[in-house]
Amino acid sequence: MNEDNDFPAVEEHSRRGPERVGRHVTGARAPRRGRARRAGMLAARTLVAATALAVLAGTGLAWSTKQDFDSGFTHSTALGEDAPRSGGGAVNILLIGLDTRKDLNGNDLPKEVLDQLHAGDGTAGGYNANSLILLHIPADTSKVVAFSIPRDNYVPVTGIPGYQQVKIKEAYGLKKAAVQAKLVEQGEKDPVVLERRGREAGRESIVTTVRNLVGVPIDRFAEISLAGFYDLATAVGGVDVCLNHAVDDSEFSGAVFPAGRQHLDGSQALAFVRQRHGLLNGDLDRTHRQQAFLTSVAKSLKDSGTLTNLSQLAALMDVAHRDVVLSDGWNLFDFARELGSAGSVPVEFRTLPVVRYDVIDGQEVNIVDPAAIKREVRAAFGQEVPKTTAAATVPTSVVDVHNVGTAKGQAAVLSAALASRGYRAGLLGNGDSSDGQYSAITYGLGAADDARALAELLGGLPVSASPSVADGRIRVALGADFTMPTELSPTTSTSTPPTTTTSGSAPLPDAGKPLSTNIGDTIPCVN
Repeated sequence: MNEDNDFPAVEEHSRRGPERVGRHVTGARAPRRGRARRAGMLAARTLVAATALAVLAGTGLAWSTKQDFDSGFTHSTALGEDAPRSGGGAVNILLIGLDTRKDLNGNDLPKEVLDQLHAGDGTAGGYNANSLILLHIPADTSKVVAFSIPRDNYVPVTGIPGYQQVKIKEAYGLKKAAVQAKLVEQGEKDPVVLERRGREAGRESIVTTVRNLVGVPIDRFAEISLAGFYDLATAVGGVDVCLNHAVDDSEFSGAVFPAGRQHLDGSQALAFVRQRHGLLNGDLDRTHRQQAFLTSVAKSLKDSGTLTNLSQLAALMDVAHRDVVLSDGWNLFDFARELGSAGSVPVEFRTLPVVRYDVIDGQEVNIVDPAAIKREVRAAFGQEVPKTTAAATVPTSVVDVHNVGTAKGQAAVLSAALASRGYRAGLLGNGDSSDGQYSAITYGLGAADDARALAELLGGLPVSASPSVADGRIRVALGADFTMPTELSPTTSTSTPPTTTTSGSAPLPDAGKPLSTNIGDTIPCVN
């Protein structure tokens, strides 16, 4: 039975298609889609490539294989040229584990492969981004911070007809389906074109949705599929894991394991990271398994002879080329060489906090506080949090709110909420070219302290002085990336009144403590 089929799979316009032409996607012409899912596999693939290439970098072989390695990937332009970028040499990388039972051309995977994956047939799963991990690598590579993003987090989306909020995992597949449907209406019939352009739109949607949630730039991304995860775990000879309790999820993911430390083959490893039924903390425990998987893959590469065995390295490269899509301009070989020169880099795994569990439109979701998430991510990534003066200071500035892409009426709602906090309500209206397209705060002379406090209240929005803003005034531009902080929201509006889970019927969400380790270190025990 398919474990992740929360919604009906999107009807594919074709199950078969000609061999894809070219490996690079530009503009709206999207690169192929990957088969499927797991963040673990995606992140692992990046770590695998990075570790392997770092070892090769010191040999003549590295330079002879460099061109073949980098040219073998499919690249995507989904990040966009105008999106925010990190400064000071730091890099933020989004790892996308895509849930689909199809190959890169939209064809069903062979039955023998699906049988190994315990993932149903080609109609199951859709295109959910069931695994999302955001990595932060500082310029000095002193410590890598990795945030797992629970797939059921209920978040705002833009550009998806008929939807304002969805589970974050759905942002990819829903956008893909909408774009493909529009292309079909316009007369497009080529199944490969539909697949590529639909998937590129899906990538743009999931990158934008994650960026809007966490409030930090995304500089690179890598997408990996369900079959790719299986291929990876198999290529490294399986993984070692440790379970706190025995599990039997044979009806869904196929995970049937005793408690304690054990070695899993590729098929078992996939079940290990896919299981969500029967876990003490549901979706959040699943993220901890993905983190444990990454640690295990890195340790396997370090402890085995893979990094010095040419045939095994060739198998890893083949997996990467078949199953991974990289953001345009990312030279993975050079990236791996630079990261490898840093030695054994500490890694801290964290999970985005969840406020509570809920049921909306019949679906179980995680309710989150975007402002709190932005503050936590910024702090973990070492970004400066806006400084405020004494907490007792009463704001005196006038706040103008401009809509540059947020939902209709949001500017008025925010203005009223801020007025209740002591800010003086100013002008409301649509923004102009000086506001840009992303949420930000600018202020005039004498309003610096109030502006910084307001930026912190709104989840760490960028804040700066501007000569175009009058003295004593603050201008808030609300873009499509803006989400009203929970503490400022008068009500939570949904198409169907949600049924809230209470503490008496279910445990409160527990994201767990950060897991600190080194690449190749001891494997943690998880639920």
